[in-house]
Amino acid sequence: MSKALLVSIALCAAAVTGCSSWGKGETVGTVGGAAAGGAIGSAATGGSTAGTVGGAVLGGAVGNHVGDKYDQNHK
Repeated sequence: MSKALLVSIALCAAAVTGCSSWGKGETVGTVGGAAAGGAIGSAATGGSTAGTVGGAVLGGAVGNHVGDKYDQNHK
């Protein structure tokens, strides 16, 4: 696993820690999406830092949205 991927995952995890109003699905979706997006971005760009971080940001945003919808449907 690349150093940039690990850093991006750690930053996303730290960012969502302070969001106590988030539901479990949102938190899991954001962190999981960031991890998956970072891995995909890294693989797609040959390990570039920009690709890894961009993938993590995009994946985190998508995961957050999906997790939010899950939380709304499973109250």
